[in-house]
Amino acid sequence: MSLAGEANRGARGAVCGIYPITPQTEIVEFVARFPFTKGRVIPVESEHSAMAVCIGAALNGARTFTASSSNGLAYMAENVMVAAFYRLPIVMAAVNRTLGPPWNIWADQGDSLMFRDFAWIQLYCDTNQDVADSAMLAFRIAEDPRVLLPVMVCMDAFIVSHTSMEIELATQDQADRFLPLCDVPHHLDLEHPVTIGGMSFPQETLTHRLELDEAMRRVPAVMEEHRVTFREVFGREVAGDLEAYRTEDADRIFIASGSISITLKDVVDEWREKGEKVGMIRIKLFRPFPGERLRDLCGNVEKIGVLDRNYSAGTGGIFWQEIRAVLQGQGDRLVQGYLTGVGGGDVVPETVREVVRDLSQRSKAAAPIWKGIDQ
Repeated sequence: MSLAGEANRGARGAVCGIYPITPQTEIVEFVARFPFTKGRVIPVESEHSAMAVCIGAALNGARTFTASSSNGLAYMAENVMVAAFYRLPIVMAAVNRTLGPPWNIWADQGDSLMFRDFAWIQLYCDTNQDVADSAMLAFRIAEDPRVLLPVMVCMDAFIVSHTSMEIELATQDQADRFLPLCDVPHHLDLEHPVTIGGMSFPQETLTHRLELDEAMRRVPAVMEEHRVTFREVFGREVAGDLEAYRTEDADRIFIASGSISITLKDVVDEWREKGEKVGMIRIKLFRPFPGERLRDLCGNVEKIGVLDRNYSAGTGGIFWQEIRAVLQGQGDRLVQGYLTGVGGGDVVPETVREVVRDLSQRSKAAAPIWKGIDQ
């Protein structure tokens, strides 16, 4: 984020509203130390205020960033909604941590997914490199005039946020070339004062929601355009909406997001060595959900297993629900949900092998299956 903020020094600079919460704290500490040529980092008394700072800054045309996690995100909720409905291109790092009580600091995607209907674009990252690259891509998507929506860059707590690995970091020159100056077309102008967030009637609200929907539907194509530019500037790929692996001839496909995808990929390779035709799809873009592309990648595969590190009470995994809805009317295929790593439990290779074995022998879908529960 720091390089992205500095890249806007020729315009209205960068503003970060920050408040710490484990395991996000190191992110805002790093941002607070960055010597922006033009910008301010503003420590505040709560997560709600952190987003309020970003809202005010974005309404004045600045490039804006914040970060949060778990109950901090929950406390921020009102302003998370406001940021999207004001069409402000704010980027937020969401370090996925279990919501409490009981208090738990380990990985669970329920915190960011509670905002799945708040008109924020959501990107789920699997590695440190993916986080760094996706943060840069997020600003380009958010500020695109065809979109103008905020973006969450999500990562699993500790598994990604506190794991060290070698990555290729952007240079300031690359950030300057990749990111145009931030232009918020509806920013406040003292010469032409307007009211922001006033009362509206049902018909105006309906029009507003339709415009949000249209902007969301443009995101996948806009994202692909900027991925091409990213490759040209940085000389490497950044993952798009969905990442397919060994799916071309697969008769069973497993779908996951975040760090579970890394373990799943290794297990897919194991089973391929045994002659088993299994494949996987990693979901990177969750909002908007790339349903049409998912249908294309799944083809006529009859068995699909979905591994969720999240849970909607009384229903099952959130990604599983979304995938079932997308595949509805696509034939009598089996789509089985598996709840894995909920509450931050380890998803080790044997856990994933159990999922593969279960789906392979299954002839019909059952209620979502919990993995990692002591019997």
